[in-house]
Amino acid sequence: MKQGKLRGKHLKEIGFIDNRIISALMAIMSKHYKRETRAKQLEILNAFCKDPAAFINDEALGTVAQALSYIKPERKEIMAKVDHVPFKIYGEQQIEPGAIHQMYNAMKLPVAIAGALMPDAHQGFGLPIGGVLAANNAIIPYAVGLDIGCRMCLSVFELSPSIIDHDRHKLKTILADNTVFGGSAGFDKPMDDAIFSRSEFKEIKILKDLKDKAYRQIGSSGSGNHFVEFGIVEIMDSAGFEGLVPGKYLSLLSHSGSRGLGAGIANHYTHVARETCLLPSSLQNLAWLDMDSEAGQEYWAAMNLAGDYAEACHDQIHYRIAKALGMVPVLKVENHHNFAWKEKLANGAEAIVHRKGATPAGKGVLGIIPGSMTAPGYIVRGKGAADSLNSASHGAGRKMSRNKAKLAIDKKSLAETLKRHKVELLGGGLDEAPMAYKDIKQVMKHQEQLVETIGVFTPRIVKMCKG
Repeated sequence: MKQGKLRGKHLKEIGFIDNRIISALMAIMSKHYKRETRAKQLEILNAFCKDPAAFINDEALGTVAQALSYIKPERKEIMAKVDHVPFKIYGEQQIEPGAIHQMYNAMKLPVAIAGALMPDAHQGFGLPIGGVLAANNAIIPYAVGLDIGCRMCLSVFELSPSIIDHDRHKLKTILADNTVFGGSAGFDKPMDDAIFSRSEFKEIKILKDLKDKAYRQIGSSGSGNHFVEFGIVEIMDSAGFEGLVPGKYLSLLSHSGSRGLGAGIANHYTHVARETCLLPSSLQNLAWLDMDSEAGQEYWAAMNLAGDYAEACHDQIHYRIAKALGMVPVLKVENHHNFAWKEKLANGAEAIVHRKGATPAGKGVLGIIPGSMTAPGYIVRGKGAADSLNSASHGAGRKMSRNKAKLAIDKKSLAETLKRHKVELLGGGLDEAPMAYKDIKQVMKHQEQLVETIGVFTPRIVKMCKG
């Protein structure tokens, strides 16, 4: 009876999870072991999977063992704590129970030492969106998130906001000509950037593999809730803004992250973490990497690169649009979420503070917290509240899932809402309708002890990925 060919699914059944390794092994088996039966090939691969180090000097498989460094570390099951580490919840009454339950579970991790839940919180993968988790010498890829370093960036121009009414067509054309959106979107002729000369792109294999995609996508925005929009900003407290007086100005606000680069990094290192950190099924998405390990140091370097790449994307978006306007911003405010920082807690302990859908709000730290496409965004100054781990929300937060929003909201009601708020939407979909989001004013009320408002942004022309 004919056995059939060796296929990738057979390697996955053995325990291989990285598609690049699977492809390399398939090629080697096809070249060096083609005369062997499938059963014999699987026997060899099974032995390789259990102990790659034994094959370092093998004529065929040694290349994979060395070049891909696929030496499996010891796998040890890790139990969660029985009781969770206490944490503060802000605006609990408007947070869905699923998100709170996720946070309770996350705070049972053996490496968890402190945490907080922001008022925009909703359910995510592993750590809820709006969750802040301080870990002891450990980095959790999924507590950072897929869109590493996703950020807000606000440019203020010394132009009267009346331009939005008088030159609306010009502003719409500028957005259309200088932005692209979507998961696979990129520019035919991308602008170069100094970030591509960074050594990490040469030293870390996953970054080498993702560099071409990162180059194509730089300066672009993702899908979902990512946007670039013109609006009116009112500066109420200009302290620290040299040369800027309180008043109303034309402004540009953008929201997007590290594109395919960040997603590739997150997926790769989450697989690595799950291989070495065997958690109960309810916590698998919170597998961590020890900061002293090679993989932990690699992820840390890759995460920081992705954060800098996200910043470079916003820099290019704002540069293109400012150039088209013929203006230079008089003020730029930005902050990011989906990231981890080395920080000292109030008790003096050093920790890795993960903010997934939460932003830094240390004393005096500036940030921008957006609402929905029709709701105001807020320029804020952090108060440095210890209970929040110096954090604040990253936006209004969803009150409906994307699928639920598509079922509950129709095009007519969205159009009426946009008209009522004098907002013109270019692209977008029902899943991003304002009604799918919490009331940003309530969210801000729940975090009055975390940030003070020094300016308000009102959206007028909103560009998003076509729904």
